[in-house]
Amino acid sequence: MRIKELVLSKATIPAVLAGLIGIGAVLYAWQLPPFTTSVQSTNNAYVKGRVTLIAPQLAGYVVAVPVTDYQSVHRGDVLVQLDDRIYVQQLAQAEAALLQQQNALANYDQNYASKQASVDLAKAQLTAAQAALSKAQADATRTDSLLASGLSPQSTVDQVHSALAQAQSSVDQASASVSIAEQNLSLVEGGKPALEGAVKGAEAAVELARINISNTRIVAPVDGVLGEVTARLGQYVSIGTQLTSVTPPQTWVIANFKETQLAGIVVGQQANIKVDALGYGALTGHISEISPAAGSEFSVLKPDNATGNFTKIAQRIPVRIELDEGQDLAARLLPGMSVEVSVDTATTL
Repeated sequence: MRIKELVLSKATIPAVLAGLIGIGAVLYAWQLPPFTTSVQSTNNAYVKGRVTLIAPQLAGYVVAVPVTDYQSVHRGDVLVQLDDRIYVQQLAQAEAALLQQQNALANYDQNYASKQASVDLAKAQLTAAQAALSKAQADATRTDSLLASGLSPQSTVDQVHSALAQAQSSVDQASASVSIAEQNLSLVEGGKPALEGAVKGAEAAVELARINISNTRIVAPVDGVLGEVTARLGQYVSIGTQLTSVTPPQTWVIANFKETQLAGIVVGQQANIKVDALGYGALTGHISEISPAAGSEFSVLKPDNATGNFTKIAQRIPVRIELDEGQDLAARLLPGMSVEVSVDTATTL
């Protein structure tokens, strides 16, 4: 009987050990006591960079592609040249139209001076007419006195009064001439804003034509390394056609932690990074930003469940990690690389 019990106990030992190992594995996987740790880690993390896609603002034929795939470039280097002949002629047309409008505006000054001279002449004529009227009125007053005393004949009085009427008519005519001249001057003045607006419009057309010519030269917006160059000599490209990309050297890491891991994660904490592509080489960085929302909130189709069959799934919160300076390995990071990130939440700032 004792032998059977001994054999049975020996047979159950492996099963018990296997059970204990399984329980231990579950506790370790879920970070439950006694395996609880302050280090939060994730392998849902990637190297990020500002990859700029290069596309033309104009449509046209490619006449030159002076760069190749994965070439290092500097800001302002020509990547693709489009045929600019049409835009050069458009610039010539715009410059000719601008010259016409500028001449029209220059003629305004001469026209204005001429109309102002007409106003001055009309006013001078009015002054002369008013002086003649004053003399005629004085003559008429004296002649009436002489007629009343019998010293002047009626014919002389009639002549003087006729001259007075003519003088009054001349004043009225000169006054009307002044009004006409002033109205003509006002018409000229009213046309100046239109002429100035036409000049500004022509200047804008010239500048637009120059911009179009400059846009036929597609240049690198920043220093960096090109991606694949898809532009080909003689190819017709339309607005927005992707020709290549430029990736600047600056990189950082986005680690997508589960929401259940964020309790102790704060901005400024140190992060340890292992890069898969570099033999799990180690880098350090620090948390610079934490996303204001879960990654699912930025997706086009939100995973909202309105049927009532709700399953709770831990959401991922993107955390931005800036790399510390002075690390040679950081220069070998490329956007899109997979990394593993760990943060010790026990560290305080």
